[in-house]
Amino acid sequence: MAERTQSFKSHTRFLPPFHFFVVPVLLINLLNAIGHLWLEPTGSMAFQVVVATALLLLALLSRSQVVTVQDRVIRLEMRLRLRDALPPDLQPRINELSHRHLIALRFAGDAELPELVREVLDGRLTTSKEIKMRIRQWQPDWLRA
Repeated sequence: MAERTQSFKSHTRFLPPFHFFVVPVLLINLLNAIGHLWLEPTGSMAFQVVVATALLLLALLSRSQVVTVQDRVIRLEMRLRLRDALPPDLQPRINELSHRHLIALRFAGDAELPELVREVLDGRLTTSKEIKMRIRQWQPDWLRA
């Protein structure tokens, strides 16, 4: 069996049950409730719209919270990794990297981290996309939420 690879083009992660079932069903439910409210404007139908909205928001907020926690873990992991991978002149500047920089840098191998971090700190790489596109030896992250 061939080993899975990951790259800039293939690193986006979809969770099929969430992205392709739960969210669409909850969105259709909300639209259906709005349609019923339009046809039969009663207090009960209005409450159905409120509940449908709450369910959709619950799904979206739960996903958002999981991704936020994941990003915090990645920031911690990257700060620890950078302490070992960076030369002494760059180590005091680790805290100058934004959380978006740290999250993008996680895909880089230890050998290319010093060069990329130097470019980020010098302002030559500013966005996550720019950082990820410059990575030559992509380190896959299969454990993302």
